[in-house]
Amino acid sequence: MVELLDQSLSLLLVIAGTILVVAEALAPGAHFIVLGVALLVSGLIGLFLASFIGPALMPFVLAGLVLGVGGAALWAYRNLDIYGGKGSGQTSDSASLKGQTGRVTEEVTQTAGEVKLDAGGFNPYYAARSVHGTIPEGTEVVVVDPGGGNVITVESLELAEDDIDRELARGRSEAERVERESESDAI
Repeated sequence: MVELLDQSLSLLLVIAGTILVVAEALAPGAHFIVLGVALLVSGLIGLFLASFIGPALMPFVLAGLVLGVGGAALWAYRNLDIYGGKGSGQTSDSASLKGQTGRVTEEVTQTAGEVKLDAGGFNPYYAARSVHGTIPEGTEVVVVDPGGGNVITVESLELAEDDIDRELARGRSEAERVERESESDAI
C-alpha cells in the first residue's frame, strides 16, 4: 500500500475528507462539502480496495475515485438543491413576492392577519392585509401588492384576477355591448 508519513494514502483521504465535512457542518455554505465527500468516500473505497490493488496502481485508482466521486457529489449538490443553491428558497426583494401564492395562517382582514407563502424565503410568514373583506384561515391566497416591507396585501386565489383575466373580461363586456347595440339597431 502507498505510504505517506507512515500512513496509507487512503487513510489520509478519509481523515482529510472527514475534516472538510466537519468544517462544512460548523460553517455551512457549501464551501467544503463536495471536496469533503469526494475525499471521504474515495478514501473509504480505497481502504476496502487496498488488498486487491497493488501499491503502484493505488494512487491512480484513488485519483480516479476522487474525480468520479467528486463529479457525482457536485452533480448531486447542484441538481438536488440540498443547500438551496438554485435560490428557489429565497426572495431577492419585495417586488419578487408579487404573484406568489400561499395559505392564510391567521384570518386576514383589511387591518390584520398572517400568511405563509409557498416560496417566501427563509421566513415564509408575513403579516398580511386583504384587498376586500375577510379571508378565513386555510384559504389559498396570492400576493397582489408586496408593499415594500414585511406587510403584504393578498387576495383570495378564488377571487384573484390577473391582467389576462381582466383583459378577457373587458373583451367579453365589449363583445356583449356590441351585440346589444346591434340587437337594438335591428329592432
